[in-house]
Amino acid sequence: MAAQPETIQSTPFGTVFTREMAICRFVDGAWTPCEIVPTAPISLHPGAHVLHYASACFEGLKAYRWADGSVRVFRPDRHIERMQASTGLLCLPAPPAELLWAMIEQAIDACREEIPTTPGSLYIRPTLIGTDTNIGAAGTGSDNACLYVLMSPVGDYFQGGARALRILIEDQHMRTAADFGSVKAGANYAAALHHVVSARHVHDADQVLFCPGGDVQETGASNFMLLDDKQILTKPLNDAFLHGVTRDSLLQLAIDLGYRVVERDFTVAELLDWVRLGEAALSGTAAVLAGVGTFIHEGKELAVRNGTIGPNTERLRKALTDIQTGVAEDRHGWLRSV
Repeated sequence: MAAQPETIQSTPFGTVFTREMAICRFVDGAWTPCEIVPTAPISLHPGAHVLHYASACFEGLKAYRWADGSVRVFRPDRHIERMQASTGLLCLPAPPAELLWAMIEQAIDACREEIPTTPGSLYIRPTLIGTDTNIGAAGTGSDNACLYVLMSPVGDYFQGGARALRILIEDQHMRTAADFGSVKAGANYAAALHHVVSARHVHDADQVLFCPGGDVQETGASNFMLLDDKQILTKPLNDAFLHGVTRDSLLQLAIDLGYRVVERDFTVAELLDWVRLGEAALSGTAAVLAGVGTFIHEGKELAVRNGTIGPNTERLRKALTDIQTGVAEDRHGWLRSV
């Protein structure tokens, strides 16, 4: 029987886990067979490469239980491709696409009855870590690795309903290294964390928008875009920030809905001028598209429009979630049955 959203909505996103997970290892140049095991602590040597040199990457994708009881995974191919790209920059063994997809399938099969109904979903977290036992390997990649697929039944990302976010504009520092931002690695989130925690403590901000030298990039955990009734404006892809699968999906849907999508660099000054009448939003797997209600910059607060989530943000978010949950047709072939 499917888990019900009300049973997980009262707990923080990502803190409830399925009873089982999938795991395999890369040892002596080969991947071991996938195993389905209880979701429990993993045995790891205290000298493991990941614990000292952050050799780890992960993905975050979702599976949805439709009204007819069937289960669909949203764009797993893109997430698998991105994990393989991350492994290259982290000097980790790259899992073959067919192996990772098989692990996701087997993990879902093992916990199918735990997948919640709409508006809940199953958050899927494939994770790859370097396991070489060598604390002297600061300049060497890990030849051995552990790959596991952890899963969390989740409700709506926003407990109590979506709300307009408060965002601090950081126009001096970068989120992470300029040529490493595209990697889905915990090290990148750690690099931004002290800025995010400080913004929350000092300004009651939900997130930080990194704009080094005035160049608008992304927040500590999400891509960023500006919207109005006619167009969507967002920074073009480069190595400095994450190539979001949700971002890509929303931009395609915006074109379908008749918006003009513009991908170009833009400044903090342009952003602040835009939001007097337009909208701003953060995109990512967990929240899909979250509207910004307030920007904090140079000690001052600026309301985005009237401080509430804008209609274009709501329209675009609904267009995507309707496809994910089977309410609207999947014209782009994004969903995969399991």
